[in-house]
Amino acid sequence: MMKEKNIHLTEKFVRDTLGEDSTGHDWHHIERVRKNALYIAKKEQAGDPFLIEMAALLHDIPDAKLNTSREAGERKLSDFLQEIEIAEEASSSIKTIIDSVSFKGGNNKKVLSVEAKIVQDADRLDAIGAVGIARAFAYGGKKGQPIHDPGLEIRKVMTEDEYRNDKSSSINHFYEKLLKLRDLLNTDTAREMAEERHQIMEKYLHQFFIEWNGQA
Repeated sequence: MMKEKNIHLTEKFVRDTLGEDSTGHDWHHIERVRKNALYIAKKEQAGDPFLIEMAALLHDIPDAKLNTSREAGERKLSDFLQEIEIAEEASSSIKTIIDSVSFKGGNNKKVLSVEAKIVQDADRLDAIGAVGIARAFAYGGKKGQPIHDPGLEIRKVMTEDEYRNDKSSSINHFYEKLLKLRDLLNTDTAREMAEERHQIMEKYLHQFFIEWNGQA
């Protein structure tokens, strides 16, 4: 009963916090990540469903790009977990899972728990495919990035700060992150789900460059 209450309170908190987001990190994104995480957990027969659901719901709350700073986001997450009736061990596990999810320019090399692997996979699945394409351009536009600039080199290696703050384009983002995600997934279920989504992105980019270059 208490777990159900905490899930309900968390849903309301996340809706209130991210409901108006226009960068692709809105409630609908959160809900897709939750559904996919629970689906993966069920298919893999792995992980604690409560921890997975809570972490999926809260995974974007401390995100540095959605807050004034990483520290401000982490405080927001900690303050909420202190407000609800949840065991300290569970609260700590949820924070650890969330801290393991982010791509961070390819620099997040933390050892993952089974729950973190599942939530990370669910979040990464929502970054690719048709929805992922839409989210990439929504975020790029909000950040003031060009759709494409042939003069901007694709960054092969970058620090987390460079990934967050250096000038790039939405098209470069596919090569710097999105096309890498299929091969970085943790579970067989997610890898199977990712295959068609990855192909959709490749087909999209092929057509994009045909049109960009003015070919018939």
